[in-house]
Amino acid sequence: MSDLAAKFEAAANLIAKGTPTKGSASTDDKLKLYGLYKQAKEGDNTTSQPWSIQWETKAKWEAWEKCKGKSKDTAMTEYIAEVEAQTEKFGITPP
Repeated sequence: MSDLAAKFEAAANLIAKGTPTKGSASTDDKLKLYGLYKQAKEGDNTTSQPWSIQWETKAKWEAWEKCKGKSKDTAMTEYIAEVEAQTEKFGITPP
């Protein structure tokens, strides 16, 4: 596993299992991480756009779609930077 991939997995683990001590992330904060994570793991979004009535699914789809065209390494790097920013902002402590 490359150094970037290891940092990415550590950041993903922190978000999944860490505990915020200064409030919690907004939906927009969570969606930004979701889009970058999906781009890093699966590449460009090739799924069809969900119906508007499926608001949660559509919001996730749009977050991933915004990352279209980014390389895996770029998405990982941006994800790590966003996790670091949210860790500072929300005081996320490791599990």
